[in-house]
Amino acid sequence: MRCLLISANTEKMNMPTLPMGLGCVAAALEAADHEVRFLDLMAKEDWQSALREALAEPAPDVIGISIRNIDDQVSGSPRFLLEKARDVVVFCRAHAHAPIVLGGAGYSIFPQAVLDYTGADMGIQGEGEQSFSMLLERLERSASPADVPGLAIRGKGLQAPGIHVRDLDRFPLPGPDLFDSRFARDPDYFLPIQTRRGCPLNCSYCSTSTIEGRLIRRRSPATVIDALHRWRAASYSRIFFVDNVFNLPNSYASDLCARMAGERLDIQWRAILYPGQVTETLVRSMARAGCRDVSLGFESGSQPILDGLHKRFSPEDVRRTSRLLADAGIGSMGFLLLGGPGETRETVLESLSFADSLGLNAIKLTIGPRIYPYTELARIAVREGLIEPEADLLSPVFYIARGLEAWLRETVQSWISHRPHWML
Repeated sequence: MRCLLISANTEKMNMPTLPMGLGCVAAALEAADHEVRFLDLMAKEDWQSALREALAEPAPDVIGISIRNIDDQVSGSPRFLLEKARDVVVFCRAHAHAPIVLGGAGYSIFPQAVLDYTGADMGIQGEGEQSFSMLLERLERSASPADVPGLAIRGKGLQAPGIHVRDLDRFPLPGPDLFDSRFARDPDYFLPIQTRRGCPLNCSYCSTSTIEGRLIRRRSPATVIDALHRWRAASYSRIFFVDNVFNLPNSYASDLCARMAGERLDIQWRAILYPGQVTETLVRSMARAGCRDVSLGFESGSQPILDGLHKRFSPEDVRRTSRLLADAGIGSMGFLLLGGPGETRETVLESLSFADSLGLNAIKLTIGPRIYPYTELARIAVREGLIEPEADLLSPVFYIARGLEAWLRETVQSWISHRPHWML
């Protein structure tokens, strides 16, 4: 079948990024002998003209649209980003007669609400490589798609439970031929590569397990190294490992780093590091393999707040990890999440002072965690009367401890005004 795959994020968030999740789906469909056209609207100045051209003859049999971001997660003045995806759906409806199928991380958190909002025909919650291929096969022979894992139909709800494929090597990583080559020359661009899916950590506010499940599933290091060679040959030298936690499990991270160092790939990369269970051996291996920066999401410097967030590390673990990274020459951006359940003026000041003492290269502050469905934070918000039990939470709602918001915003603004490497 002819399939047009569209990345619907038509504006940049924090940095330019290729839609690699959708690229994985495209690679899987091509491997299944479907004809795939790939359109990244973020790389287009005039997205309507680009989309009109893509929808022209030969017309697609199916249109897939990936939705990565619902909003920008900024509590003070949140920007709701789903209007752009709805505009893309409406445009496709006006210029083509093919069924429109949604997917992506943002869609997977709110499958039925996003279908209703955008007016698309159906969507696939969770991983799309296997399910989208199954859907195309059913549509091609006019069979019922009701058994497709994770498929939801607008007005009819979820048809079959989603699945999480254990062997990720079953599906190829996308190659550079799918994407705009200009990204390779952008000095601010880091190519996103995901080596693992799933997270068992159960942080109280996090949506990762809703999207990817709790079981960690890994690509073989050999598969990752092969993909890195292909991208390096296409002049990509900056990599962002977007695994939710790079150092989990430690043995896999160490193996991957050793292989990267041995291959002499001549790349620079960054990753997201969980502050607990970080060893000196791993950090030095990361440095030898080309790691230059990490995101260190410690969120708080107060042990009771960390416990409430279900974090499995202490402030001392964070301090030790930051020292190991500095000693290895790896830069660190720390992340603070202030205002959650149990937060007080005292714990906020404790966290700010703690973060200041670490000597990190940069600090990113978030005031109030975004409330996502199926999380412990959502259950707390229901108990406290902040949201209704049936709220779909598609429009962003944030948790900020009662009586703290005005003081917290004023305190944070005053704090960062004297610290140019701190930001909201």
